[in-house]
This record gives sequence, C-alpha cells and structure tokens, in this order.
Amino acid sequence: MYLILDQGTSSTKVFLFDNDSKIHFSSRLPHRLNRPAPGHAESDPLTILESCFRLIKAALDFSQKTGTPIQSAGMAVQRSTFMFWDKQTAKPLTPAISWQDTRAEAETRERKRHTDLIQSRTGTPLSAHFGGPKYMHLIRQNPELANRVQKGSVYFGPLSAFLSQSLTGVPAVDHSIAGRSLCLNLNKPDWDPDLCELFEIDPSDLPPLQATMADYGTISIDNTSLPLRCVIGDQQAALLGQGGWTSGDLALNFGTSGSVMLNTGRQPGLIPGLIGSVLYSSENELTYLLEGTINTCNTLFDWLEQDLQIPVHRRKWDKLCQQTTTTGVVVPGYCGLAAPYWRDRFKTVISAIDPADTDQIIRAAVESIGFFTHDIITLIRRHLPVELHSITASGGLSRTSLLQFIADLLNSAVGHTRMKDHTALGVLQLLQKADGYPVEKQTFDRLYEPSMAAAERRTKIAAWQGALRQAGIEPVE
Repeated sequence: MYLILDQGTSSTKVFLFDNDSKIHFSSRLPHRLNRPAPGHAESDPLTILESCFRLIKAALDFSQKTGTPIQSAGMAVQRSTFMFWDKQTAKPLTPAISWQDTRAEAETRERKRHTDLIQSRTGTPLSAHFGGPKYMHLIRQNPELANRVQKGSVYFGPLSAFLSQSLTGVPAVDHSIAGRSLCLNLNKPDWDPDLCELFEIDPSDLPPLQATMADYGTISIDNTSLPLRCVIGDQQAALLGQGGWTSGDLALNFGTSGSVMLNTGRQPGLIPGLIGSVLYSSENELTYLLEGTINTCNTLFDWLEQDLQIPVHRRKWDKLCQQTTTTGVVVPGYCGLAAPYWRDRFKTVISAIDPADTDQIIRAAVESIGFFTHDIITLIRRHLPVELHSITASGGLSRTSLLQFIADLLNSAVGHTRMKDHTALGVLQLLQKADGYPVEKQTFDRLYEPSMAAAERRTKIAAWQGALRQAGIEPVE
C-alpha cells in the first residue's frame, strides 16, 4: 500500500491506498487557524507536525495489524503558508503564516514597481499572500530573528519544507510549492538571484530545491522506516487526482480556498493576474500549471456567521441556494481578492439586496465564487491558444447550486466526479507513476449542462462587473 498525507488549512488527513486506488484506512485531525489581528492568519506548526506524526503512526498500526506492508509515502500540503525554522534542529522560530494572511501589505507596496519583473520570471503576481513580502515583514518585526538570519542559522520556506525536514531530517522544498516564495525562476526552475536580492533574501536561507517526485528521506516511527518519495502542493495534486494529466485539462477545486487549474504541458503559462507554476516534476520530466486562486470559498460561511450574524452553518446552504434567486451581488473583500484582481482587503460590497433578506445574501455570496471562476476562465480563453477539454469540479463546495451556476456563466458543461479525496488520489498516482504503473482517469458521476438564457447571463455578469467597479476594481470583460 501507499501512505498519503493531505495537510490542509483546517485539518490533516492520512490515507492508505492499495494499487487499485481503494482506501483501506483513513483518519483526520483538525487544527485551528488563529486570527490575532485584522489581516493576520496563522497556525502553530508544531501542532500540525504532531498531527502528522500521530496520523502516520495510526496508519502504520493498521498496516501492522492487517499484515499489509506500505511501499512508500507522499505528501500534499497547503502552499502559500510560510515560516522560519532552525536549520539544524528544525525548531520553529515563527508561527506558520497562512496563505490568507495579508500583514505584509506595506512590504508589497514597496516593491510595486517590480511587479512586471516578478510576474515575468515567477509566473506569480506580487502579493502579500506570498513568501517574499512575508519574509521581509517577519524580519523587520523581530530583531532577534533578523540576527539569526544574519548568522545563517535559519531556513525560511513553506510549511511543506518544515514538515518534510521534521519528518525525515532532510531539508528540501519541492518545485510545485517553491514558486509561492516569489523567488523561483519558473523557466529553469531555480532560485533567482535577482528576486532573492529584491526581497533581501540570502539564497542560503531557502531550503534546497527538489523535484516533486524524488527522495525526501525516510520517516522513522517505532522502528519502522518509510521512504518519503513525493511532496507536492495540494491544488496541484487535486488537478492530477481529477484526471488533469494532459495539456488542456481544466479542473475546479473548491475547499477552504478555490482554484481554477489548467495543465499547460511543457510550457509555463504566463498571464497577468493568474499564477504560473510547476504542476509536477521528476528527474527527467517537468509539467506546468496555470492557476487562478480564489480566497473566499469556505471562508465565506465564517464571514457570514461572524460579521453578518447569519447562522449559515446550521442551514443547508446548497438546498437553500437551489430554492433562492437573486439579482444582487456580493463582492467579498474581508481577506482581499486573489486571481484575477489581486486586491488587498477592502469593505465588502453588497449590492441590490435588502439587508434583511439573508437568503439572498447567502445566494449572492456563493455566486461570487462562480463569478471569480468565470473571470479566471475568461482570461485563460483570451490569452492561451490551448484547446480546453472537459471541466471537472471537486471539493466540499462542489454542490449543485454552485456548479450549475458556473456551467450557466461559462455556457459550458461542468462535470463532478464521485471520488471525494482528489488531492490524496493525485499523490497516489504520482507514486504509482514513479513505480511504473499506469494512471487511471476518473469519470463523472454527474454533468451540469448550461441552462441559463443568454440575456439573463449578460445581465448577471453586468451586475457583477458593476459591483466590482463599486469596489474600485476594473473587471475582466
């Protein structure tokens, strides 16, 4: 069997798969995301590491009890969460600063004139969500940390690199997540000395680069050794798990955050407003991903609960949305916008909705995810000559109301696949690919065909574009 860790924003999961992609064991441990100040979002890396150890041990116990050996392990990890840790001991020196965190807005503004350079080399927009600005901010706020950096005794990198070093003792960061640092030259891929200098980072402070499919060392627990042979970004793994192995394959994944992901094959996709990155790599293979990230997916419901006092968690939001229509629009600004607008926090716009009509507010908030998806795919269609294949959707928010709305906006069919744990499945398939086994594509269990009239579609999109302008954002048209 294969052991897969799926480390996400709100929990860590473990799976044992056999070679037929059947799950024999799974378990999950939640953890908290702390928000100590406006724009701040962080977690305790030691709590997450302890969860990883506990889950691996539980999987090993199951393996031993059932007499089914584990061949190797792989990890999928949230991506734009960065931290500092000691090079020798792997002791954390800061919290894990979440991808949702925007505390480095000032550092981002300082580097604004370098936006085009950063985008052209990394494929990634300049944003406080990513590593370079977070590095500068943490150093400036912590003189003791700055002193340790001067001595060359620390690593700065994504949570994945801290976890893999803590599990195996081997420092490394994989290509698919390294791009979130804003220091990876996408074309090589290697650390870019000019970009490191731009963010005042000594390249020796960054963990050594590694392919996604490579030897990351050995996890040793209770006299059992387990080779870690794959580390990859969670959204990249989700695309592969949804069958996105061919150039032109496009998939949607909606969890705590959302992603619109396109396999661009051997060439990196460079479109302003979207993110180009490595999809996966090995010693002799390099495949690229073009992505539009959406900050506000599951976090929408927290905002509805906490800021608007709407008890959405106690209501069946999908059924409610199927029964509700609205001509109003919500543009969520509470944690800023990612693709394709890259706007820091702003006051949320609620347009053409009675504040007392909570059902319409919920419906319009969910529709905002569909509008972001539409705008991202509109950019892709405009700039890339690739032929887009079938659109697949997965994740906890991939419910009827949202997927039907996206199909209507795009005027294209959207398929949902039966397999729930696409992220873990993508890691499994990479491990199987490395072992010489063929990759099996998933099939749709439901297809959502567009049913909205053209005039209504134009009216809805015009209302969304008007609300964006109300927030001071020029929409994609």
